[in-house]
Amino acid sequence: MDTQWPRYEVFKQDAAHKPHEAVGSVHAPDAAMALLQARDVFVRRPSAVSLWVVPATAVFARTAQEIAADPAWSGPIMESDAQTYLVFTKTSQRRSMTYVRYVGDVTAVTPAHALQQAIASGRFDQGNVFVWWIVPYSAITRSDPADIDSLFTPAQDKTYRQQSSYGFVGPTRRSKR
Repeated sequence: MDTQWPRYEVFKQDAAHKPHEAVGSVHAPDAAMALLQARDVFVRRPSAVSLWVVPATAVFARTAQEIAADPAWSGPIMESDAQTYLVFTKTSQRRSMTYVRYVGDVTAVTPAHALQQAIASGRFDQGNVFVWWIVPYSAITRSDPADIDSLFTPAQDKTYRQQSSYGFVGPTRRSKR
């Protein structure tokens, strides 16, 4: 029996003019707690203006190799109500911290259909995409813009030092009696 809490993917926006980027994941009992844990883990020192968390089970992911290897990967499109899906792509292998970056959205009936539309639209430079993530807009829990100062502003009065500035503390020696 699995005893871990559900996993949430974390997306961080460093500045208002930059896109949200995946920075890692956290385990939490619910989305609100995942958002707080994401703040503690991913926004301790670097700047941020927004955080999103999404249950990992809501992320539809495909690599370029998977798409190329199976032409029927998307399956049939069922009749259903359309919804908004956010499109994330990884187009570079250089940055180790960022896995995928938000590049836009599409309206579709399933995540597979959303990916199909994203690829067919030509808006997302699919020739350079290594990985696609499709996330339902409704699955995202967001930080509140009104809470930016309390959530993300660094404590200016708290001095941060590199670990090496504290020196070495060795084991205590026993004194001879």
